[in-house]
Amino acid sequence: MTSNTRVVVIGAGLAGVRLARRLGELGTPALLVGDEEHAPYNRVLLAEVLAGRYAPEVITLPPPAGLLRTRVTGIDRAARTVSCADGMSIAYDTLVLATGSNPVLPPLRGLFTPDRRLPEGVHAFRTLDDCLGLAKAVRPGIRAVVIGGGLLGVSAARALAVRGAQVVLAQQAERLMERQLDPDASRLVRHHLTELGVEVHTECRVRDVRCVAGAVRSVELADGYALDADLVVLACGVHPRTGLAEQAGLAVRKGVLVDDELRTSDPCVHAIGDCAQHDGTVYGLAAPALEQADALAELLGGDAGARYRGTRSLTRLTLTGPGSPFDLAAFGETEARPGDDVVRLADATRGTYRKVVVRDDRLVGGVLVGELGTVGALARAWEGAEPLPGDGPLLHLLTNDGGS
Repeated sequence: MTSNTRVVVIGAGLAGVRLARRLGELGTPALLVGDEEHAPYNRVLLAEVLAGRYAPEVITLPPPAGLLRTRVTGIDRAARTVSCADGMSIAYDTLVLATGSNPVLPPLRGLFTPDRRLPEGVHAFRTLDDCLGLAKAVRPGIRAVVIGGGLLGVSAARALAVRGAQVVLAQQAERLMERQLDPDASRLVRHHLTELGVEVHTECRVRDVRCVAGAVRSVELADGYALDADLVVLACGVHPRTGLAEQAGLAVRKGVLVDDELRTSDPCVHAIGDCAQHDGTVYGLAAPALEQADALAELLGGDAGARYRGTRSLTRLTLTGPGSPFDLAAFGETEARPGDDVVRLADATRGTYRKVVVRDDRLVGGVLVGELGTVGALARAWEGAEPLPGDGPLLHLLTNDGGS
């Protein structure tokens, strides 16, 4: 069976769905090909589903007009076709790779069964199936170990604790969310998790997963200390899904290499989202993926001048559950260099923290924990990269809650 579609998009995540919908609005129909059984969904909200705040259907994305559920197995660039696991061949004039990323599975002893499956009780946390599997397994009192203390690990630990699990969070780095937060903000996140009953271990390396009869029973640290576990969550990061691109002979480094038109080394093939590497950067975040989709939609929709110039992305996390929500936001460089100006405002009683870093009269980064009323004004000043006015703007930006 062969079908013909001008634009074919592989991947029904945030980037692929956004691109297909925008192209439809511009009168350029696209066929979206996704390999998950579920309707397209917002992956950013999976932790809220795990915490029980949202039902799975709440995070469903509005579907584009053309959606085909099958797995693409290969790309024939000469013939301009893609082959699928069900035997279908799909012709394209323009192909877009929005294949996303896979979870990093760390090289731990005992992590895989002899047939290369994860043991019972060990879960990645990347897809809706992963989330539903975890939600089914968690129950009050269950012993859960989360490996990885980045954004995803912190979210997973919080969600499991809200569900009543006894949670241990094991982080190899010296602090939680070290890529986004400075030490002071990281300590506040740790304090918040500890208040929920999460036991946090930093600067520790997991080396072994111990199983009995195919089911996990403990996690062993490099120093020999063992953590009892009925449930293990792998939150060790992600890596771009580049297999199709590599098999097709496209240029790949960390991700699929693209230019400002989001073209790969083949001008008929583009890439967006987690799988794409633009100007040396693989973002792995929602905001850049959506901006890339919008830019490519304009280009393919007829705007020959449309370009993607990169994204200055802000990380924002809201941890909900018992009590008041715990909010944080971070952008740019949160650690100062010698000669930078730094302004901090901290309120230990309210658990709030605000910090900005200024270099050569320009805002280069900031982090806020607790009240985020100023985040909008700060983000706009940072994104604009314009010199700040000289009449005390930093204190105003940090304290003017009308800016969001």
